[in-house]
Amino acid sequence: QVQPVESGGGSVQPGGSLRLTCATSGRISGVSVAAWYRQAPGKDRELVAAIYSGGNTKYADTVKGRFSISRDHSWNTVYLQMNDLNVEDTAVYYCRLTGPYDYWGKGTLVTVSS
Repeated sequence: QVQPVESGGGSVQPGGSLRLTCATSGRISGVSVAAWYRQAPGKDRELVAAIYSGGNTKYADTVKGRFSISRDHSWNTVYLQMNDLNVEDTAVYYCRLTGPYDYWGKGTLVTVSS
């Protein structure tokens, strides 16, 4: 069973930056999209950013211009660079890999507060 593992979360002040990493061991093939989701307390899980096999990217309107998703060539590592963080970005962030399968990580907590 492939298990993505998120890391890089933590506490940061408004305006700060964090880079999240999603690492998956082993050889992965057939990935069609890798994505980051987040779930804030009392809210539904939402898509933050996605990167597709063709290279296209997609972002939630709330993070456009501040967040950037990227990956390595093998899809074993997916990154989410988060800049200019604000308190509304506080959430558990999850990594998802989709192909002829659907793998989710267990999440990493990001807390933005002054």
